[in-house]
Amino acid sequence: MIARRPLLGAGLALPFIRPAHAQSEWPSRPVRIIVPYPPAGSTDVLTRIIAERLQARLGQNFVIENRAGAGGNIGIDAVAKAAPDGYTFGSATIGHFSINQYLYSRMPWDIDKDLVPVALTWELPNALVVSSQHVPSRTLSDFVTWAKQKQGGLSFGSPGVGTTPHLSGALFASRTGLQADHVPFRGAAQTIPAMLSGDVTFALDNLSSYVPVIQEGRMRALAVTSAERVPTMPDVPTMAEAGIPDFVVTSWAAFVAPAGTPRPIIDRMNAAMRAVAEDETVKNRFQQIGAKAISSTPEEAAERGRKERPMWQEAVKISGARAD
Repeated sequence: MIARRPLLGAGLALPFIRPAHAQSEWPSRPVRIIVPYPPAGSTDVLTRIIAERLQARLGQNFVIENRAGAGGNIGIDAVAKAAPDGYTFGSATIGHFSINQYLYSRMPWDIDKDLVPVALTWELPNALVVSSQHVPSRTLSDFVTWAKQKQGGLSFGSPGVGTTPHLSGALFASRTGLQADHVPFRGAAQTIPAMLSGDVTFALDNLSSYVPVIQEGRMRALAVTSAERVPTMPDVPTMAEAGIPDFVVTSWAAFVAPAGTPRPIIDRMNAAMRAVAEDETVKNRFQQIGAKAISSTPEEAAERGRKERPMWQEAVKISGARAD
């Protein structure tokens, strides 16, 4: 009996050894990344760049699946309900971490309970942009003065109700005491012509969409909403430098996984993503799109989402936006 006990103990230990062994082999088959927006948008394009590099680093295919709708809620719901086995991730944005819970009366998932962050991925600054032909101002303070003297007729465009450009514009108008009507469009491709024709006064939109018309001189960027100046436009001040403190308002994203995904898998994915964020080729490709490659621990990504919620809750309240 004594001689058999070690064998019995070893047999009992096998079920506990196998999961750890399986995790160490991850990934052993293709990994799915759900993008909760349509193809060709910034989230889709940037996610595909990361997926391409992850594929090279981890030796498996990373397959992009676009599931758009309901402000990205449909795609992230699919991630939350997927098996927590390390073969489904989602490309979640600031909307999922900090905004949608204030826009929708019902949410099919809880970002803190049903999902676990893996790492931050990128940051996209917004910029306050005006038409060079229709707005004479060359600085942000001049613009605010000019806009107040204009006495009505101010408007700002955005790619839709509840988007960060919409909420940023409403927050800016509130902080500066401007009365400005929100004009929703389907995207910058529609907002830009409306601004160039003088139908819309300004936009606080993703800088990347406006770079060509700014370079052509048809529009001016008066300030960026990032904490630091954008390398590709070093002459454009930050909001703080332009006289609007506490206005760091950027679009950002992070990969998430279903709650319950084993921590060793999360850690290995995080390490790979950190390496991708430091890849000079990735940095350059992101910069061309107007984005900045970033990374973090899972805990830092979760904390950033929680930290920004009060600001976005205020913005949603000011804007009166509802997405139900």
